[in-house]
Amino acid sequence: MSYTKVVLKLYIPDMGFFQKIWTSLKHWKKMGIVFIGPNWKSIAAMGDKIESKRIAANARVNTIPGFDGVVKTPEECVKIAKEIGYPVMIKASAGGGGKGMRIAWNDKEAIEGFRFSTQEAQSSFGDDRLLVEKFVDNPRHIEVQVLCDKFGNGIYLNERECSIQRRNQKVIEEAPSTFVDEKLRKAMGEQAVALAQAVGYDSAGTVEFLVDSKKNFYFLEMNTRLQVEHPITECITGVDLVQQMIRVAKGHKLKINQNDVGINGWAIESRVYAEDPYKNFGLPSVRCDSGIQEGSEISIFYDPMICKLITYGSTRNAAISTMIKALDAYSSHNIPLLRDIMTEKNFVDGNLSTKYLYDVYPEGFSGKKLSDSELEHLASLSGCIFVKHETRSAHFLNQSQPPLHSTLPTDWNLIAEINGRKVELMVTERDHAFQVTVNDKTIVIPGDIHLSAPVLETTIGGEPYACQLIKHDGAGNLRIRFAGTTFKVRVLTEIAAEYERIMPEKPEKDVSKVVSAPMPGLLKSISCKVGDTVVEGQEVCVIEAMKMQNSLVIGTTGKVKYVHCEEGDAVEEEQIIVELE
Repeated sequence: MSYTKVVLKLYIPDMGFFQKIWTSLKHWKKMGIVFIGPNWKSIAAMGDKIESKRIAANARVNTIPGFDGVVKTPEECVKIAKEIGYPVMIKASAGGGGKGMRIAWNDKEAIEGFRFSTQEAQSSFGDDRLLVEKFVDNPRHIEVQVLCDKFGNGIYLNERECSIQRRNQKVIEEAPSTFVDEKLRKAMGEQAVALAQAVGYDSAGTVEFLVDSKKNFYFLEMNTRLQVEHPITECITGVDLVQQMIRVAKGHKLKINQNDVGINGWAIESRVYAEDPYKNFGLPSVRCDSGIQEGSEISIFYDPMICKLITYGSTRNAAISTMIKALDAYSSHNIPLLRDIMTEKNFVDGNLSTKYLYDVYPEGFSGKKLSDSELEHLASLSGCIFVKHETRSAHFLNQSQPPLHSTLPTDWNLIAEINGRKVELMVTERDHAFQVTVNDKTIVIPGDIHLSAPVLETTIGGEPYACQLIKHDGAGNLRIRFAGTTFKVRVLTEIAAEYERIMPEKPEKDVSKVVSAPMPGLLKSISCKVGDTVVEGQEVCVIEAMKMQNSLVIGTTGKVKYVHCEEGDAVEEEQIIVELE
């Protein structure tokens, strides 16, 4: 089924291809092999955004106003955009997963959007056809799960909230939505089933909608497959979608009718990059779906989501609380963002839209902002780790001379530096516990800190924490994942801090004269050469990462000294591509 999914994305425009596949499937059927999934006609109809929009309109499904033909040139794109009225969404007809999509607010962005969407569409789907439609500003992205059999029966299994997105790709999903009431759920569900039945759909599928603040909803696309986020629907309905797909493929009628579908509890899914292979989830109501193990390669040629974490609870708050605990015990690149969202006020209140990340993190996510008490807790834990390491290092169990730990101080006067903020500590180990004095407060931390444990589960001042000691070089330089974010911490004795104070500062490197890769990717084009004069803000190259194209610009005016790469090269994160004199 995974193979078929990839092929469909590549060849959706070619109806002849699907007919050949269907002919092959009929031969397989004679041999007792059954394709688990919808028929080829419904896949083809819904796989093309232009065609699917026309079918949706004929089925009386709400659609977004726009141009339903194929946009062929940048000039035509600008003309159509002006007729529709900015802002507009430029998207690949054969697209999916957020690829080949650009928002344009003016003529310049329409031209750039046409260029990049065309390139992404060709690269990802082998089909560069584009359409343009009105951009629904600040909407929610809500999708409806449908299930149909081969006898014309169809039901909807409620909705999933998928509004939190980065670059049009989902980050966090939950079911049900805090925004959808029973009236809206019924209206969206009935239109979703009507669309599925209009194309003779016969499996599990998802109809996606954009919903504005007044609860007007518009058809976006239909995914003719089982989606990544299907487990949260299973959690709240008790329906095993995979089992239902197998039953339908075998030719059975649905045993479930619409009245059988309810909502029991709440479920949340976080999309993460990779599971640390030696972590083991022992939390109840937590499910981790991952195909990653030690030694796996995470390629630049695929979507970023290669693992998902699902939590369930009787209420939304319970599901969020369990997700926080699970994320704290998880190791992955985007965990800090996911963890921060779980405690962010707008998310907790259910105030969501597809602009959520841009509104909450307008300058990008830079990690958790520590409160004063959290800063004290992290500094205290860091001081205890420092003392624990120093005490352990002073023990020589195989030596006959007096132990060095007898010369260690009873009270450790330390300075912990976190994000440029310095915290003075006094750490005392007493009665199998650490007592830390910080800002005239006494914070107690249990003494059973294991420096080699993958996850440090402890209490700090009576509050439970699950932290990860990622790095400790023995010289007071630590990297600790605390409340989801990895912090660099320096712990020094008072004497060492005084010596450091009089050391000369290392000058900062001027990065305005270089263009570096912001992420691993593939160089699609380089628009300068050695000796060229470039100006500040000029595009010098385009990098493709996760099938999306990114324009990289120079930060200052000057003459090109080196071009370190060539078109088609794979580059690593922070690798220098262009350098000025």
